[in-house]
Amino acid sequence: MSSHSVRSMVFRFALVCLVLSVPSMADPGPSDPFLWLEEVDGERALDWVAERNAKTKATLTKDAGFATLEKQLLELYNDDSRIAYPSLQGDHVYNFWKDENNQRGIWRRASLASYLKTDEPRWEVLLDVDALGAAEGEKWVWKGADCLAPDYQRCLLFLSPGGGDASEVREFDIATKSFVKDGFTLPVAKSRITWVDRDTVLVGTDYGPDSMSTAGYPIEMRRWSRGTALAEAPVTFRGEQTDAFMWAATMHTPSRSYTMIQRYMTFYDFEVHVIEGDEWIKLDIPSDADATFFRDQLVLELRQDWTVGGATHVGGTLLAIDYARFLDGKRDFAVLVEPEDRVSIDSVIPTGEQLLVSLLDNVRNELFQFTLAEGTWQREAVETPGLGRLGVVSTDDQGAGYFYIYEDFLVPDTLFYADGASMRKVDSLPAYFDAAPLESVQYEATSKDGTKVPYFVVHRKDMKLDGRNPTVLYGYGGFEVSLRPAYSSVVGMAWLAEGGVYVRANIRGGGEFGAEWHRAALKENRQRAYDDFLAVAEDLIARKITSPDHLGIRGGSNGGLLVGVAFTQRPDLFDAVVCAVPLLDMKRYDQLLAGASWEGEYGDPEDPAQWAYIRRYSPYHNVKSSKEVDYPRVLFTTSTRDDRVHPGHARKMAALMESLGHDYLYWENVEGGHAGASTNEQSAFREALVYTYLRERLTPPPVVDRSTAPSGE
Repeated sequence: MSSHSVRSMVFRFALVCLVLSVPSMADPGPSDPFLWLEEVDGERALDWVAERNAKTKATLTKDAGFATLEKQLLELYNDDSRIAYPSLQGDHVYNFWKDENNQRGIWRRASLASYLKTDEPRWEVLLDVDALGAAEGEKWVWKGADCLAPDYQRCLLFLSPGGGDASEVREFDIATKSFVKDGFTLPVAKSRITWVDRDTVLVGTDYGPDSMSTAGYPIEMRRWSRGTALAEAPVTFRGEQTDAFMWAATMHTPSRSYTMIQRYMTFYDFEVHVIEGDEWIKLDIPSDADATFFRDQLVLELRQDWTVGGATHVGGTLLAIDYARFLDGKRDFAVLVEPEDRVSIDSVIPTGEQLLVSLLDNVRNELFQFTLAEGTWQREAVETPGLGRLGVVSTDDQGAGYFYIYEDFLVPDTLFYADGASMRKVDSLPAYFDAAPLESVQYEATSKDGTKVPYFVVHRKDMKLDGRNPTVLYGYGGFEVSLRPAYSSVVGMAWLAEGGVYVRANIRGGGEFGAEWHRAALKENRQRAYDDFLAVAEDLIARKITSPDHLGIRGGSNGGLLVGVAFTQRPDLFDAVVCAVPLLDMKRYDQLLAGASWEGEYGDPEDPAQWAYIRRYSPYHNVKSSKEVDYPRVLFTTSTRDDRVHPGHARKMAALMESLGHDYLYWENVEGGHAGASTNEQSAFREALVYTYLRERLTPPPVVDRSTAPSGE
């Protein structure tokens, strides 16, 4: 997601199976023989999952190194020297923490002074999720908190049974460390709720028929006052059932608070409404422009060219205007940032005193502070350790303070605090692997249509270009998500330290070079993202960094679709595929859970013209018989409780491949939601499965020097 707008809060965003005779080019269509696997908790489906889980567990855990790797990963996840990432609220920082003794976590806070001045802040535990679950007999998974400014004494807590997106909402009192009796509460649903004031909230939830979009999100917002029944709360705003979803939020600045509703007709076509008095005002801005507020300024990030106020501003420009003047019809915007070649806006985040703008320059971050004094904007670069990934962690919405991190592939996360005039290092991750023998390099591959596609390679400095290096290529390529250089202790410990090569591809569909890079791979142009990914794979092979026998690919969610397309289109390039929480059946994706909200990305499979191009890449509709094609042994991972991307995608793809004679591995965690795991133990086990699989598939056998072997050997 590319700004601190409401949109950025959205989302920017598994054999009891009947083996049937199917054609060699499988197109399940309306007679899909595996529809029963879409019954998430169906007895037959869960039996199928249990059998395949058992096979995968038996296959991979017997590896001699599995137990050691799982133990190392669990120690890493539970390590007390990890950074306790702060959420800055008033004069406190809040943090959610998991470790060996708190498997589902504790929500806690410390004073800002304590957090900044001591190695071990004086934490005050507010809620123990493990204890809550034990008392209530529920496997609660923490999903966050929304605390009411400016005193932050009342919070709305989000708790999910099993880790899905659907959560229960409860009002919590900080002073008493307890839930508020007869406070604002909502049953489990994909609710949208925000504070208006201490006694009023805006609520979108499942009110019954016609209150949810076809994608399963609220389209009706009610103004709910304390002490009244939700059913009696008046409807204040309503969208259409064909909408993707709706979001409500309140932004607090030193000038005023802004309560907003963002109505998404599609994922990329939306309206921003701000309440003024008793009236909702629809902002007269482009329907794909991100909007945020900085003090008394409306700030817009454009995605396409916009002619307004006698000037044409190109897509990728950042504009600002006094909000009162905007409401009066003035359109004399100040230009804060204009796009440059391979330079784009990564994030726009306000504090109480400055506007923080992070730019991506050839996929490396730079951070700038913008301040406004007497009507003039000033821009100042923030000094950072290097050209890697910068991320603003939390800001003070009333003052100048903010936390940010720096990291790259070989430098662990380092947390800094700035308050406008000064900056200091607060904490850093330990070095979980030895980076001294390693280096990271950026290359470019040439895609099918001639587009230059950058990618990063992390490898040993003494790597031989002999095509034998075990290599994992990771990609995403969708929803304007940018893959930047980032430190991964898991990748480092489990893969790089063992001599593996790690590759991250910046393919189209992502946001690395702005909205145009994303739009280039939308809908009918989706194949471009896959061509880019395949071009990177071919470039790695051409450079003799690796070869098909030693090249694996990994992706999750939209990235799961990416690797699903890659191995069905070019199985000759890979010998390992980790396909996590994936979309794969692109004929039915819009009918499963949140899928309908993604038609702006992929297209509408119910439209024959659009299905014609979706059908060409849909992995589930392009699997061939083992008599025709030899696919690598794919590892599918998903979660029973994923209520965003339906586990039926992975289940059905595995079942179809089995029916056509292909071998595979399958792991479905019983909880964890779209993240695939709810506890550190579950994460460690899953990652141990993944890296054991990759090692077994991609690590070449030792080279035997036969020149010194005894005769006859």
